[in-house]
Amino acid sequence: MIDAYIGLGSNLDQPQQQILQAMDELDCIPESWLVRTSSLYASAPMGPQDQPAYVNAVAAITTGLAPLDLLDELQAIEKRHGRVRERRWGPRTLDLDLLLYGDQIIREHRLTVPHPGMTRRAFVLKPLFEIAPRLQVPGLGTVEKLWTDCTDQQARRIQ
Repeated sequence: MIDAYIGLGSNLDQPQQQILQAMDELDCIPESWLVRTSSLYASAPMGPQDQPAYVNAVAAITTGLAPLDLLDELQAIEKRHGRVRERRWGPRTLDLDLLLYGDQIIREHRLTVPHPGMTRRAFVLKPLFEIAPRLQVPGLGTVEKLWTDCTDQQARRIQ
């Protein structure tokens, strides 16, 4: 069994409900159990600014699935939520990112772990810090240290 951390984001079609429902669905992934979830956070869009603010969170799961199998399950949940990939960093009903998979460093065509850019995104680090401040990000240090270094962005707790 491996501990994995999932980043959740939404800014369309009742984003808070999208995130809460997706958290429930994470607990239904085969060979996987939801362990902990963060509060919900509001943040400005990272990409194009002509879209609504985002709601973000992080969930911890324990899984027996291989990384790419877990990625497939996450993408299936996104699809059930009506996820459409129209433009990079554009609006979305649901975005599920595999942030960490145990202490593994993965460089595959379809998957990079630790998730690229997570160390520069307050909307990932703040909720991750909430549930796992002492967690080691492979090759990068603790979540606490990474969060302390990410002070130029806002992520406001909403729930």
